[in-house]
Amino acid sequence: MALDGSMKYNTKNKTENKVEKKAVEKNGMQVMLDVLEKNGVDICWGYPGGAILPFYDALYSSKMKHILTRHEQGAVHAAEGYAKATGKLGMCISTSGPGATNLITGITDAKLDSVPILALTGQVATSAIGTDAFQECDAYGMSIPITKYNALIRHADDVARITQEAITVATSLRPGPALIDFPKDVQTQNTKVTKPVMRISERHYKKPELKGDFDRLIDTLTKAERPLLYVGGGAVISNAYKEVRALAEKADIPVFTTLMGLGAFPAEHALSLGMVGMHGTAYAAKAVEEADFILALGARFDDRVALNAGDFAKRAIRAMVDIDDAEINKRVPVDIHIVGDLTDALIEINKRLKKITRKTWVDRITKLKEENPLRFNTDPGAIKPQQTIYELWKRTQGKAVIATDVGQHQMWAAQYYAFNEPRNFITSGGLGTMGFGFPAAIGAKQGRPNDAVILITGDGSFQMCIQELGTIAMYQIPIKILLFNNGFLGMVRQWQELFYQNRFSHSNMNYNPDFIKICSGYDIPAKRIDKESELNAGLDFLLNTKGSALLEVVIPEAEKVFPMIPSGAAYTQIVDFESQKEKGKEVRMQINQPRKKA
Repeated sequence: MALDGSMKYNTKNKTENKVEKKAVEKNGMQVMLDVLEKNGVDICWGYPGGAILPFYDALYSSKMKHILTRHEQGAVHAAEGYAKATGKLGMCISTSGPGATNLITGITDAKLDSVPILALTGQVATSAIGTDAFQECDAYGMSIPITKYNALIRHADDVARITQEAITVATSLRPGPALIDFPKDVQTQNTKVTKPVMRISERHYKKPELKGDFDRLIDTLTKAERPLLYVGGGAVISNAYKEVRALAEKADIPVFTTLMGLGAFPAEHALSLGMVGMHGTAYAAKAVEEADFILALGARFDDRVALNAGDFAKRAIRAMVDIDDAEINKRVPVDIHIVGDLTDALIEINKRLKKITRKTWVDRITKLKEENPLRFNTDPGAIKPQQTIYELWKRTQGKAVIATDVGQHQMWAAQYYAFNEPRNFITSGGLGTMGFGFPAAIGAKQGRPNDAVILITGDGSFQMCIQELGTIAMYQIPIKILLFNNGFLGMVRQWQELFYQNRFSHSNMNYNPDFIKICSGYDIPAKRIDKESELNAGLDFLLNTKGSALLEVVIPEAEKVFPMIPSGAAYTQIVDFESQKEKGKEVRMQINQPRKKA
């Protein structure tokens, strides 16, 4: 009886197993949603179309929140904004053909700024691939040079693995974009392979051991008389800002940041030099010329910082810490380098380093700041963008999340809004994508719903993704929009005035729309100001209006961003405010120093 009972029990168990196997069989789109959910992906931005309709049908009953943007470019930039503001994976979805090609700009933007996003594109059925079917394009092939990982799924058995590999690679080491091309028939194809088993090498996602000459780095840093820390976006990505500050304070080292590194070191710290490079502070540029040692932390000596690669900090010993060994000696040769996770490297450096005081050098930095402040001239009756951003900073106490588009307003924001914390400055650095800011602000707000999110944009950039007004209206996403209107492509105009003998070739936007009426069409409160006397009331309106609001600020068309180092020039060739004779009273601002108590 015992044996018979066991046999009966086993027979029953086998039957249950068969039923269980049938129960776990799922189609490709269900498998992908399961993997996404297990990886914590709970929000996405997208635009449906024929080739991705099965996946959208599965989304209908899933837990994932989906935001319908008004253009695929809006979806990918929103995913970027979410990722930059939170450090999490951002996800966007499009259909095949034009839907996929409309994501290309944002994917490239994410690649250059090391932003972890997953782009999911629909594709025609596998039997139609290569036949020039309706809305067919090679999204896989096009995305090879602009992604960390990409794949065309050929069978549902591969969905779980490819989805997990894409997420893992996108979010590991130096983050970046991944793309999955998902044929329509594979989305509905059934599979029993529901759990991912990755096949990729660990070198694509496992944190490497630290490699480099720590002894030489510590010795050189200790002996340096005029050292500087050069902090880039890698310090934000790796969450190394506490270790950066600890190093700066322990060794009394002044700090300058890149555009992407803003917030990785407090702007109001006594050791802060603000941003460096083409439109960085004059005192940062002068400090670089005087330094005898520069340590780059998560920064890549790009052409907006090291404008003339052969001339950058040539009097200084140069050292570099980066997780990506491809960046070592790529543009500027370095004397010492360490490859590995920046946080881990800084923990090791701080552990080995002894306390150092450099009063003479710090005093020199203080003097450079006093002698070369950020400055602009007033214009009777007109509103100046620098003053506007500075007043916005004071009213928000520097705690808002600021998203920008690209151009003059972006540089003014970087200069006059002091960022004391990381992930509060959401901007397009490497690609310089106009149209990025508005949808990025949408993504940032959904990632950080309890923080104020303000878009600073220009009349040129804003019109590139202006249709996303429909998105914030439809989903009631409270974004504050500060729109500077000078009737020009401002940065293009500045270059044409300074370097092209005032030949303003096709940079005059002499027919801008009525932005106030456009906002009215979306039931978004909006106000226009053009006099300095209206500034305070305008900012009150923008910040105190419940929900979304837009403040259009008309500024002088000839307003320029200073300081400026021409492309390819040396730091000694800086064009500062003093060399431009302009009317009006000079306003000098000490931004990168401890705030005086009231």
